[in-house]
Amino acid sequence: MYEMIAGLETHVELNTKTKIFCSCTTGFGGEPNTHCCPVCVGLPGTLPVLNEQAVNYAIKAGLALNCRINPLSKMDRKNYFYPDLPKAYQITQHEKPLCEDGYVRLKSGKTVRIKRIHIEEDAGKLIHENGNTFVDYNRGGVPLIEIVTEPDFRSADEIREYIGKLQLIIRYTGISDVRMQEGSLRCDVNISVRPQGAQTLGTRTEIKNMNSLSFISKALRYEFDRQTALLESGGEVVQETRRFNEKTGKTESMRSKEDAHDYRYFPEPDLVDILVDEQRVEAIRAALPEMPDAREKRYLSEYGIPEPDCANICKYRRISEYFDEVCKYIKTPKTAANLITSHIFKRFPTEADKERFDISVSPEMLAELIELAESGGINSSVVKKTLEKMLDTGRRACELVDESDMSGIGEEELNAVCRRAVEANPKAIADFRGGKQAALMPLVGFVMKETRGRADAARARAVIEKMAGG
Repeated sequence: MYEMIAGLETHVELNTKTKIFCSCTTGFGGEPNTHCCPVCVGLPGTLPVLNEQAVNYAIKAGLALNCRINPLSKMDRKNYFYPDLPKAYQITQHEKPLCEDGYVRLKSGKTVRIKRIHIEEDAGKLIHENGNTFVDYNRGGVPLIEIVTEPDFRSADEIREYIGKLQLIIRYTGISDVRMQEGSLRCDVNISVRPQGAQTLGTRTEIKNMNSLSFISKALRYEFDRQTALLESGGEVVQETRRFNEKTGKTESMRSKEDAHDYRYFPEPDLVDILVDEQRVEAIRAALPEMPDAREKRYLSEYGIPEPDCANICKYRRISEYFDEVCKYIKTPKTAANLITSHIFKRFPTEADKERFDISVSPEMLAELIELAESGGINSSVVKKTLEKMLDTGRRACELVDESDMSGIGEEELNAVCRRAVEANPKAIADFRGGKQAALMPLVGFVMKETRGRADAARARAVIEKMAGG
């Protein structure tokens, strides 16, 4: 039996307005080679100037991921020859990165150790069409952070969860949209296998530029099987860099895996050292929002909200901040959570919609609606209908709830309608008396239909149960 050992190198594009060493835009898209200048295409005689915001964003990521921020870090040159890198070296950090020794904790309680986070420039993009290769340098020079873990993963599921948590944390900081489909988050996966119980690591291979959770899972499954088969047949795994072929579902060799000495790292002579004082670190720390794990624990402990609702609300920073605002005005956070996850979410069908959360109902307006319901002014059916109208028009509940909505129905009328429901459904009553609790649901529906939603469903069920002898 063999076990998988894996580590990740995750590249995150920072959403600064300009590139890391020049003033070219970092905007996504654009005609090929239109977001370029002599600096980012490496023309002779040009000099880089470090983007301070990129450093601040990297510090923010480090703090959110529980890292130590080093007071002194340096930029280095990583030398390699590839068409997407016109100056034949990448400016990155090797010897002294900006952030070290962080972690992400998974749901199981397992800690994934983050070895380092460093800043660097992105390379251009190669486009392969009809046997030709084209290069678009628009992406070249976009600021990146590279988040490097220790080899702590033992399954594809752990990697998927880690990437999901990483995306969530980074989105909360606001430094990147981390959209894999647009390339603002890409992963290099290092994988090796070893016999169960062994302590030494096997020979690893690196699968480059993975930008899909589905492809990562498939690549890991294939590579684990490939390496296991090699070892079981008496062969050896070769250290190399591989790519995942989406059409075949297999990994393919690209080149032998380089070690650090192959890149001939040396200090970047055109950039000074980066000095980060404690005052800057603490100012950035103070500006961080409450992180999603902390919010979820608070919602569970303080409000008693069901865990799935907590997770859904905390998944989006704008929505969780909206929810917190609503809770300032009401006594029943559970009601707010239910309305948000059950009704408001339907108006935002995609992940991007929920991230933007462009809503016409302010927190105060939703709180007014909830208070109206909690005071007994309107029933749950009217709450739902009124909320839909509010979302459509942006108007307040008091402008949309009319006198008939507020009146509800009296005890006498409710009893009469419930009696008709019982008389019209003898089989359902018999089933209920036989122990089927759900048998009364059609009767409650009958009452709600007869009263045009003015009755309170919970009160109606209680009356029907009493009449049925429950």
